[in-house]
Amino acid sequence: MDKNRQGLMISNIPEDINAEVLLSYEPMEKCAVSFVGLHKRNAYNDIIETEEDYTGRTHISIGRNSIYNSLPEYMFHPIDRFDNLPQYEEKERFREQIDEQEKEKEDAFKFFAPIDIMLFQQRIQVRKKMEALADGNVIMEKILGDRLTDSQLQNRFIRPFVRFLPQCKNIRGNKTLLTILLRKILMDEGLHVEIRHITELKKDDHPRYADSVDMELGEGYVGNQYYEPLTVYEINYWSEDECSDDFMKFVSEMDELRLFLQDWFLAVDEELRFDISHDEIPLRLSDEVFRNYLNYNTNI
Repeated sequence: MDKNRQGLMISNIPEDINAEVLLSYEPMEKCAVSFVGLHKRNAYNDIIETEEDYTGRTHISIGRNSIYNSLPEYMFHPIDRFDNLPQYEEKERFREQIDEQEKEKEDAFKFFAPIDIMLFQQRIQVRKKMEALADGNVIMEKILGDRLTDSQLQNRFIRPFVRFLPQCKNIRGNKTLLTILLRKILMDEGLHVEIRHITELKKDDHPRYADSVDMELGEGYVGNQYYEPLTVYEINYWSEDECSDDFMKFVSEMDELRLFLQDWFLAVDEELRFDISHDEIPLRLSDEVFRNYLNYNTNI
């Protein structure tokens, strides 16, 4: 056993830890579990004792009932054990019957031990499955994400955002928090992000109302042009694997991410844009001909 590794010693174990929780992170083949207590619940001092043998195996004593404790006593011991004891040697016979009963109990514990351990292992497996559902808000993620398309669920940039769907009402409109999340998730994909705020002139090409009603509207007329603040995330990235024939697939994934963020995490009147660019010195085929085969620039 690794000498640097601390075993499951009782001094290292919190008093309120559950045995199933502890052994979910410890291989069962390295542990031997026995039920030696009469606890009706396992919220406190569930683990009574730990001991490590010379092979590195940890023996764990759990303060819980065995199946033996749940069955009628007469199944294992005579109900008239202490009746008709000789008066002249009552103490000696009483002690013999006590020792015999303890031996019967020991044999019963050994008989039920495999079943106790099997049920205990099943509880560990059930807890692991429950943790998979209870880790975060998985159920809410599935409910809220039910409207996501298969393409969105398979998008490598969208998948990490799904776990934040239950908190979308708190994130929505918070550009600072959204930027932090976006930077972290894109950084994991090798994308460097810079944020830029610009103002764009918007124009309604098909205005609902004319600009006059037989008279000048003056300053009271809003017009069909207005300036709108816009958040642009500049992504400077170059990948030999993606910036080739598959580059448009990468662009499509980023646009799908933009629309996803627009729907879930941005205010209704806000707009998001990705500016994907690469600004290295272009490749020249010769001094006379200036052609750029590697640079690309696309706005989504």
